[in-house]
Amino acid sequence: MSDDSTPAATPIADGDFDTDTQRALHDLVDLLRLEPLEHNLFRGQSRDNGGQAVFGGQVLGQALMAAGRTVDPAHQVHSLHGYFLRAGDKTQPIVYDVDRIRDGASFTTRRVVAIQHGQAIFHMSASFQKREDGPTHQDTMPAAPPPEGFEDDHLRDRRLIDRMPAWRQQYLRQAQPVHMRAVNPINAFAPQPLPAQALHWMRAAHPLPDDPLIHQALLAYASDWSLMSVAMRPHALSWQQGNVQGVSLDHAMWFHRDFRFDEWLLYQSDSPSLSGARGFCRGSLWRRDGTLVASVAQEGLIRIRRPKPAD
Repeated sequence: MSDDSTPAATPIADGDFDTDTQRALHDLVDLLRLEPLEHNLFRGQSRDNGGQAVFGGQVLGQALMAAGRTVDPAHQVHSLHGYFLRAGDKTQPIVYDVDRIRDGASFTTRRVVAIQHGQAIFHMSASFQKREDGPTHQDTMPAAPPPEGFEDDHLRDRRLIDRMPAWRQQYLRQAQPVHMRAVNPINAFAPQPLPAQALHWMRAAHPLPDDPLIHQALLAYASDWSLMSVAMRPHALSWQQGNVQGVSLDHAMWFHRDFRFDEWLLYQSDSPSLSGARGFCRGSLWRRDGTLVASVAQEGLIRIRRPKPAD
């Protein structure tokens, strides 16, 4: 069993950073590593991702890191299930309290509660498994043009910065640590009804340390980035219209096979249902060689703000 201290890992060099994105990735990895406070207690800071509250993917990734740091490295995460309970305060640290539910020969279970201002804002259960051999099968990766032929979503949005609200402009001026490239992007200011499905390529902007938990936590972080928006496509809705309120309610992931997050992954997503102001979305993540590495499911709150009646 490992202790609660952060284990040694190959760091991203602290020398001269050739781009702002390398510094941004360095900061994100540091953000995920957390500060050990006590036995089973960790503290994390927040990164501004342009929203009003803490980005859900950040809390998800940090909670996974907290759980993983209390588990024997021979056991790797194979599933997690989390619920977002309250909006997080970007200006304050988050404390992660890890409950060591079970340590077995094959499976290890952890429960994590994220706390701010004395209240739980998120809780997660995660299961870790020692590697085993056996029969294997998987679906077939969808056909998609290679990522080199697409522009980063962040750069595409930056060209429209003058049309964005002030809080969004501040975010767009920042370098981003993760490359996201939509295969089928929409016009966020004038969306048209489309099928509830999407394809994105994603990867870290620069090479990462050789620590599998870092790669898994970063994938959890990025998996929350575009998933909910797929439920809005059939209704010609987007975040930029200003009348859509959206927040993640829960998030589940299953890790199937090895991967590196500093290599391109194809994120295939769809939404089979939107009702009761809740959109249900699913995702599959593929290596470029066609290997299915992870699956995702999420339900998110999607509300249309109605104009207030005139007095």
